[in-house]
Amino acid sequence: MSDTQPESRGLGALPIIGGLLDPPPTVAVIRLSGVIGAMGGLRRGLSLDSQAAVIERAFKLRNLQAVALAVNSPGGSPVQSALIAGRIRQLADEKGIPVIAFAEDVAASGGYWLACAGDEIYADASSIIGSIGVVSGGFGLQGLIEKLGVERRLHTSGDKKAMLDPFQPEKPAEVKHLKDIQGDIHAAFKDMVRARRGDRLKGAEKDLFSGAFWTGTKALDLGLIDGLGDLRSVMRARYGDKVKLRLIGARRGLFGRLRFGAGFGGVGAPDWAGQAVAAIEERMIWNRFGL
Repeated sequence: MSDTQPESRGLGALPIIGGLLDPPPTVAVIRLSGVIGAMGGLRRGLSLDSQAAVIERAFKLRNLQAVALAVNSPGGSPVQSALIAGRIRQLADEKGIPVIAFAEDVAASGGYWLACAGDEIYADASSIIGSIGVVSGGFGLQGLIEKLGVERRLHTSGDKKAMLDPFQPEKPAEVKHLKDIQGDIHAAFKDMVRARRGDRLKGAEKDLFSGAFWTGTKALDLGLIDGLGDLRSVMRARYGDKVKLRLIGARRGLFGRLRFGAGFGGVGAPDWAGQAVAAIEERMIWNRFGL
């Protein structure tokens, strides 16, 4: 018997097995698109409730090199902005995975808060960036009900319970109270931006935190972003042409696709009035940035 054994084929010679043992780098992509917070009707804004499972799944991918955030949001709820960004940062720090944010049309107000969850932020030259401030809006309708001959009847327990009622004239003390609340929220926003961007910020704080917004080109000069570029190009330049970009979407079962509710049409009938109001509110938020 010959002592010579048949030549052993290494795993590298088997393309399928070799590919499994040496997979291409993977980047998980999370889309954060739309107004942040509850929208009413059947419309769902971005919230931690809607994004938590997506974020968790993104950080569990095999051979994960980075998580990319595709942000396209004009803002909304400061609480939900903080909760979503906070969950991303918790997992990124726990697993040691870099997070890179990419602004699309707009990453403003709460949308910029989300982008700041990234270790780096990129944008298109024409993206709208910034709006680091707080806004509250409403209408004064007391004159309208007077013209219609409608009598306003309102009974409360607690002298501040009807504060800023749209059917009553504004009171200076109530406006001051609202401004104080806005100031607290604005302070939290500024603290988060300072913590995340640090010495990369180059503009004067009175300008950066004025609520103004800029193009991506100007935002780069101000240190609000780190570079100009799109998600695919930047990720391929960083991790190679074979990088796998895995879009992580929300999973919806049968009951997630079917909406049940009471209405003139019975079970599953949409709340047309609620949807119409929500759509108008959403459109107004986008319109603030010319979109």
